[in-house]
Amino acid sequence: MSDPTLFYTSHVFCCTNRRPDGHKRGSCAERGSEPLRNYMKARAKELGLEPKIRINSAGCLERCELGPTMVIYPEGIWYTYQTKEDIDEILQTHVVGGGRVERLMLQPNETEPRSATPV
Repeated sequence: MSDPTLFYTSHVFCCTNRRPDGHKRGSCAERGSEPLRNYMKARAKELGLEPKIRINSAGCLERCELGPTMVIYPEGIWYTYQTKEDIDEILQTHVVGGGRVERLMLQPNETEPRSATPV
C-alpha cells in the first residue's frame, strides 16, 4: 500500500513556547516568535498558499537556545529566524519554490546560538 496524498503540501510548526523570564535557556516567545508566526500566517494567506499549507503554533521544540525556531514538514527542515524578511524568504524559497534557505537552516548537531548577523 502506498502513502496517502499529503493533506498539506507543507506543515509549518513555529515554536511559541514561553518560559519564565530569566530562564537560562530563554524561549522562542521571548525572542519574538509570536508576532513573527502571526506575520507568517497573514503573509501565507496574502500569497494564496492556504489551504495547501498550514502554519501552527507549537509548544517547545527543544531548541530554545537557537530560537525562534520552526520546522517544516514533510521535509523536516529546521530554521531559525528573526525578521519578517527571514519569514518572506522561507515562504518564497522553501514553501513556494521547494528550495532551502541555507543561511537560516539549523543542523541536527547545532546547539549554540548563532552570532547576530551584522547589518
